[in-house]
Amino acid sequence: MSYEAYIAGRYLRGKKGSPFISAVAVISVLGVAVGVAALIVVLAVMNGAHIELRDRILGTNAHIVVLKYHNEPINEYDKIVTQINEVEGINGASPFIYAKAMVSHENYADGIVIRGINKKYETEVTDIKKNMISGNLNFEGHTHPGIILGVGLADILRAHIGDVVTVASPYGGKSSPFGFIPKMQRFFITGLFDSGFFEYNNSLAYISLEDAQDFFELPEAVTGIEVKLFDMYSAGSVARHITKKLGYPFRANTWMELNRNLLSALSLEKKTMFVILTLIIIVAAFGISSSLIMIVMRKTKEIGILKSMGATPKSIRKIFIIEGFSVGIVGTVIGILVGVGISLLLQKYEFISLPGEIYFISKLPCKIKLNDCILISLAAVLISFIATIYPSYKASKLMPVEAIRYE
Repeated sequence: MSYEAYIAGRYLRGKKGSPFISAVAVISVLGVAVGVAALIVVLAVMNGAHIELRDRILGTNAHIVVLKYHNEPINEYDKIVTQINEVEGINGASPFIYAKAMVSHENYADGIVIRGINKKYETEVTDIKKNMISGNLNFEGHTHPGIILGVGLADILRAHIGDVVTVASPYGGKSSPFGFIPKMQRFFITGLFDSGFFEYNNSLAYISLEDAQDFFELPEAVTGIEVKLFDMYSAGSVARHITKKLGYPFRANTWMELNRNLLSALSLEKKTMFVILTLIIIVAAFGISSSLIMIVMRKTKEIGILKSMGATPKSIRKIFIIEGFSVGIVGTVIGILVGVGISLLLQKYEFISLPGEIYFISKLPCKIKLNDCILISLAAVLISFIATIYPSYKASKLMPVEAIRYE
């Protein structure tokens, strides 16, 4: 151990009769630790929210959605599906119909979105089978065509599996002397799903593709084609290949484009929280700087003696840099341990609940990323180092004779 490091350690501990300097050092360590721990926990929660949102969106929607401009119906969709499957990186494709309607059960009614799906292919591109909490995906074999409701929608309608609901749509409606009469059809509830997404649970229902074509009067046509990829993050390049292959009037939208506003908001919030919470570490850095300045003021005589014994200004600077750097490193290590510990507890036990009608998730998610921990650690240590520059400079400029004279 160099003598500079030894002296720095002695200055941090303080004298037995004067514990004030060591107390200030402890407070500085705790300030850095609190800032680092807060940053790790908040960023872990933001990462968890981003991943949770992504997984739940992709549990109900595919990686890419192929549509026509102006949402015109797609005819000969079997041929289009075959062409899409020829593009490299595609794991599966499924045609679908997407339309708005009204649903009612007894005295309860609500506006919903109906998605007509091919049961065989839909399970290959979304997590609909995994999201089923009751019943099954069998749309046939009942007194009426089958329908699957979101669990929230079923609560709104006070409907259960085996009940019959009435769906009304303006598509195919007729004019009468009493006004416009929408097309209406009864459906038998065969199952309930929970996507984990409040909006989908409360407004989405599935019927078979054939029933949707008949009900919305789209014979031999679909609204679009869902595409699942082996790598979700290659959606941009694969979408361009699909668009190029199919040509106009087809367009391919990625999951990132369809949810751009929400994902951008989360990313911006994460960056903002990083900047705001970094201010905590900067405040702690002022504590480090002030404690070092106090040590310089109280150790003027000792600094003068060291310089008279041959210590160079560089060595004096090194003493105080080591001292402040040690405070920053110890605070950072404690902060990382505390922050990672709290994050792991949140990740394992999920003991903080959120209202699903306000947030898109019901539990506070948490996901620790190594890159974030490294970035936070480097930022904390760098800020701590910067805080040592001025006090160490002032200490190195003390003249030995002047320092001893006034003691």
